[in-house]
Amino acid sequence: MKATVSGIGRLTATAWRVSRRKTLTAVILMVAGTAAEPLLAASLGLMTDAVVSADPAAATAYGLWAAGFAVATLSLGNFAHVAYFELAELAEQSFVERLMTLSNGSSGIEHHERSDFADELTILEPESRRFPDAMEALFTGFGLVLAIGFTGVLLARVDPVLLLLPIVAVPPLLAGRRAETIMERAREATAERKRTARNLFRFSTSARAAGEIRVFGLDEQLRRRHTALWESASRDLWRAGTRAALVRAAGQLVFGTAYIGAVILVIREAISGRHSVGDVVLVIALATQVNQQVASTVVLLGELLRTSNTLRRLESAHALVAGDGDVPAEAHAPERLRSGIELQGVGFAYPGGEAEALHDISLTLPAGSVVAVVGENGAGKSTLVKLLCGLYRPTAGRILIDGADLRRIPIERWRERISAAFQDFVRYELSAREAVGVGDISRMDDDGSVLKALRRAEAADVVDQLEAGLDTRLGTSYTEGAELSGGQWQKLALGRSFMREAPLLLILDEPTAALDPEAEHRLFERYDARARTASASTGAITLLVSHRFSTIRMADLIVVLRDGRIVESGDHATLLEKSGLYAELFHIQANAYTN
Repeated sequence: MKATVSGIGRLTATAWRVSRRKTLTAVILMVAGTAAEPLLAASLGLMTDAVVSADPAAATAYGLWAAGFAVATLSLGNFAHVAYFELAELAEQSFVERLMTLSNGSSGIEHHERSDFADELTILEPESRRFPDAMEALFTGFGLVLAIGFTGVLLARVDPVLLLLPIVAVPPLLAGRRAETIMERAREATAERKRTARNLFRFSTSARAAGEIRVFGLDEQLRRRHTALWESASRDLWRAGTRAALVRAAGQLVFGTAYIGAVILVIREAISGRHSVGDVVLVIALATQVNQQVASTVVLLGELLRTSNTLRRLESAHALVAGDGDVPAEAHAPERLRSGIELQGVGFAYPGGEAEALHDISLTLPAGSVVAVVGENGAGKSTLVKLLCGLYRPTAGRILIDGADLRRIPIERWRERISAAFQDFVRYELSAREAVGVGDISRMDDDGSVLKALRRAEAADVVDQLEAGLDTRLGTSYTEGAELSGGQWQKLALGRSFMREAPLLLILDEPTAALDPEAEHRLFERYDARARTASASTGAITLLVSHRFSTIRMADLIVVLRDGRIVESGDHATLLEKSGLYAELFHIQANAYTN
């Protein structure tokens, strides 16, 4: 019971937070509408007695009162629904914003690697659409409780024994709470299967995956696995729904028996002359109302508990993200790099992973240098990039920025001083201007800055080919959206990385995989030239990650990773002389291009 009261309080607090005025309006309409219904029954009882007593004046007066209460019940209900809907819209928006904050409000991304967090999001995301029903359930439920109280007072006037009728409404409420617990556990148990099925559906209907699905003949396999997972989850939910329905029915049976007993009691009392015909009409009307009120309350309680559990689950999910906890900031991001970035014994293991993705990385990235990181797939290159961006915290060792521990620098301030083009770049389905401009939000609407960034990235031709230029909406999610090739999307991603004028760290993590080697080489030459210019004013470091060795030979320092460890480092000539892993990989690739 404590959990039920707590949950209702949580939802009420949400309504109050999003709009006090609309909440007060809804309460007033709810109380007025609630009082009208039992008063309607009382008026009908008094009207009946007046008719039996042949008192036309009284019968007419009570009849007019009954008509007035009937109109009030209907009309106030309509206005109340409008108030509930407005509150629901605000509450849903607030919930969605909290979900977005939950996903991206933390400084790190560790929580996105956790399956329990993914399960929580799977359950939470569709629940935002239930707020219209939940808000109506909240206020209607309060109204029903008041109505049952009013009804109890009127029943007690006829016979105190009839007060038992509202009391036996408790078992159906308890049964409803138990039924919702059964359903909540079933939703938790099936969350992973439903998440996997939804992922298969998204993959199967993705334009990017359409080619591979056809080439490898995956269509039938995807459908079969999706169906098996969905049917398995649905079967468990159906079984839980059946058990919940039986529990609710048992609670309703208790009340139904009491309802029949109350009607029989008052009829027998009227036959014996101890009650009037009006009392019989009143009790039947009120007992019918109580029956409907209890049935509605049970249904509404289930909706309230479900939404309450959703809000509780949201708070619990925030606790999972809180594990990313930031160390209180004590240092500042420098205006200019003087010594550079130093990694001291850095190690990192992904959440839930046993082996370290990086192990004992000790490395200095000198201020003003161009550094390249190479290695085979899985060597730890992208993990190193994520650590430098502050997306993860090292599980061992530390990263120093001009001698200051990165943990002690406000991560938002550090990220303002870096720019990046990632291997898994985002295809922002916005206008072309915004898709590039988000690289520096403060200048996103400055066409001059956006075009300058595009020219630096050799991507101006992409916008030139668009019908509306920078105003063109991108992506096929929109009727007027323009679809781009993989290389064009990548060029826009590179343009984003050029938006910030003076980053301290520029990261290029396999940013040109969709470009041909010649275009990549020209682009890296531009990056190198820009890096040399920036280093003079800010000591900027440019970090290149590429599988094409011909483009990284210009770097001042080349770091070779294997299995999360540094196996070699030096410039291109030095590493070739060592005849180690770098030389081996370089010659293999050079021979492949020659042949």
